[in-house]
Amino acid sequence: MECPRCGLSSPANQKFCGECGLQLPSDAPSAGSEVARSAQSYTPRHLAEHILNSRSALEGERKQVTVLFCDVVDSTQMAQRVGAEHMHGVLNAFFDMALECVHRLEGTVNQFLGDGFMALFGAPITHEDHARRAVLTALAIRDQVALRSSELALPQGFQIRMGLNTGLVVVGKIGDNLRMDYIGCTS
Repeated sequence: MECPRCGLSSPANQKFCGECGLQLPSDAPSAGSEVARSAQSYTPRHLAEHILNSRSALEGERKQVTVLFCDVVDSTQMAQRVGAEHMHGVLNAFFDMALECVHRLEGTVNQFLGDGFMALFGAPITHEDHARRAVLTALAIRDQVALRSSELALPQGFQIRMGLNTGLVVVGKIGDNLRMDYIGCTS
């Protein structure tokens, strides 16, 4: 493959030019999607439509929700060991798998945080069993990491940590139509 910027010839499996650093075009579709995506691109269509249909009713409302926090343990050291390109692919594959688990139980990812993410259950889509859904999602993510580690090309020693918290939040608009923020309440 020839770099469109500097003309250097590179092996077909190389993702970036060895001379100028430009990301090289790929003939095959990427194994994972981009790590940083907009809310509309990583929310499945059926969930996005449900959120948009109920959006105006949600703003300013107090809701009981469960938040699932998940991140990769020691990702900086892992990236140094396996290389930035490989780590990018690892995070993409991991996030795609984890998002499938979150969306299966109608949770929504509120934000990505570098090597992790925060998912909400009970908002913007209301479910009486939001805590149960969050726990089942955490267990599914844990199980999928164990079952699919070679398929996802996870490096040896790949570990995640997760935490759950349930409490009251107030829903407020921020940014586009799918992007809402949740402010914790103490009373």
